[in-house]
Amino acid sequence: MSQQDAKSPDKTIVERPRAHSNDESRSAVRSLRNRLGSNKSAKRQASLFLPELLQRHVELLERSRISFVVVVGFIAYLAQLSLPISVVVPWAVVALAILGWTMRSTRLFNKADLSDLDPVRWERSFQILAGSIGAFWAVIFWLHPILDPGSTVSVVAFAGAMVLIGLTLISMRYLRHGVLLGTLPFILVVVSRLVMQFTAPAIGMAIVLVGACLFFMRLGSLMRESYLEHLKSKAERDQLIVELEASRGISDEARRRAEEANLAKSRFLATMSHELRTPLNAILGFSEVIAKEIMGPINNEHYKEYVGDIHSSGSHLLKLINEILDLSRVEAGRYKLNEEAANLTHAAEESRQMVKLKASEKNITIVMQIQPDLPQIWADVRALRQIILNLLSNAIKFTPSGGTVWLKCGWTVGGGQYVSVKDTGPGIAEDEIPIVLSSFGQGSIAIKSAEQGTGLGLPIVQALVHMHDGHFELKSKLREGTEVIASFPRKRVLEVMEPVPGSEANAPKRGKFTSLRRNSAAERAA
Repeated sequence: MSQQDAKSPDKTIVERPRAHSNDESRSAVRSLRNRLGSNKSAKRQASLFLPELLQRHVELLERSRISFVVVVGFIAYLAQLSLPISVVVPWAVVALAILGWTMRSTRLFNKADLSDLDPVRWERSFQILAGSIGAFWAVIFWLHPILDPGSTVSVVAFAGAMVLIGLTLISMRYLRHGVLLGTLPFILVVVSRLVMQFTAPAIGMAIVLVGACLFFMRLGSLMRESYLEHLKSKAERDQLIVELEASRGISDEARRRAEEANLAKSRFLATMSHELRTPLNAILGFSEVIAKEIMGPINNEHYKEYVGDIHSSGSHLLKLINEILDLSRVEAGRYKLNEEAANLTHAAEESRQMVKLKASEKNITIVMQIQPDLPQIWADVRALRQIILNLLSNAIKFTPSGGTVWLKCGWTVGGGQYVSVKDTGPGIAEDEIPIVLSSFGQGSIAIKSAEQGTGLGLPIVQALVHMHDGHFELKSKLREGTEVIASFPRKRVLEVMEPVPGSEANAPKRGKFTSLRRNSAAERAA
């Protein structure tokens, strides 16, 4: 790409909104997605989302503080049944101190900014807390004496260990190795005490306790991985939303610029109508005077031929300018409809008479199929005639010699009226229909088989039909011909009213009296 292309207006349109979208938050999300795409290992993902994991861990610790106090009080109550108060009280005080240390750490973490804190250091701090809590639970189990196999100490120790494993899983499942550090110390103590009893029930409970510990550790790991996948999906969703918003901004900006440019073009052409037509009228007038030798004979035949070429070229150029100006006036909103009561049948007949000579030159038959007694419609007569004339001109242009063109007028299913022009021309491929309906667009087969045109006939018809609140439809198949239907809604059909009783005697003797009025609001809504 050249330097000039890089600085083109279109490039500027695309790049300007992109610059606005590169704020810090969007850049952070984009960078995160790029890193995720470059390294998909679970360990790498965990390090990327470590601040979010620690934040979730802190929330669980804050929710579990009441449960921690309840468990400490319950264990202290059971311990004082078999241990001295001088041992149980200091243990409970230290347990509450560890709880206070944990809550202080959570408050400091919440006050810190996630973008500035060191997640690795905080993770190690919370891991030390988890290990301290697990070691503290191990102390109370170690202080219990070993009783005979028939005592209930084994059952109590087993049940207490299971409760602590569950509590540790609930409060530390989002901390890496949190469940292991919080359960391994007291599990080793309880299992060793149970095994030291050398009884089948105690050994069985020890085996179950080890299996439960491994199961809960695996469950905590799966829950942590699941939350990691949730964080990853959320980040990718946020990035996708950002990219969609940026793309929508680029599209809206480009569309706005295109609409402004198109509107400026339309206004310019509509304003320049006089300047464009005046010299062409002079060219056509003087060339016609010379061709007819009004001011004197022309002795050179080549000059006559050249003058004829000038006149025909000027006529073609004037027609092109008129069509461009018509379309530009519609697009610029300067085409004003002079609406009045108009008869669709009369407009169709007048248009047929205007193209009759051209159709006979190509040996094309125009078949009219008009439903009788069609009432008038509220429309611009000139625009109505131009719609039908453009459709007939297109049909005759693209229909080969000896073909047929059908011109139909009648009622629509909804109570409106339509005009249809169908030909036996080469047809249009389905993928080329949008091209044909665009300004200056023509189908490939039509370009090869028909005489050269401007490609503005159908866009002008489509614009005029829409100005009348109508519906434009083009149906075509290759080598089967084309049909274009312009329909007008029911609200534009004028209703024929019966004469008022007694008015015929006072009315002038000029035939049957009818009055026309617009449909009521209810009828138009229907």
